[in-house]
Amino acid sequence: MKEIYDLATLNTLKSTEKGLLILFGGQNCSVCYSIKPKLIELMEQQAPKITLVSVDCHILPELCAQNGVMSLPTVQVFFEGNCFIEEVRTFSLQHILSKIQRPYQLVF
Repeated sequence: MKEIYDLATLNTLKSTEKGLLILFGGQNCSVCYSIKPKLIELMEQQAPKITLVSVDCHILPELCAQNGVMSLPTVQVFFEGNCFIEEVRTFSLQHILSKIQRPYQLVF
């Protein structure tokens, strides 16, 4: 999972990647810290063609605000430049996977 440090890079990825998952978290967020490795493992096994990136909102609060992220963790999934899923605070990783299976099959 690649760390993102600026808005230009994030916007480029959103527009160029066929599939993109963004984890907005923080170094002081224990939930973010615990789900990150589980999310990476699940996506590598079930949806390996989706690009995975993360943004630390404690380091870059302005980047998170510009993307409408006001609470952590937040997961956004983009397919072909369009936001398809946004899950905030309490969500299941399996639920995210089930929601992306159909568009994942259509795009890839």
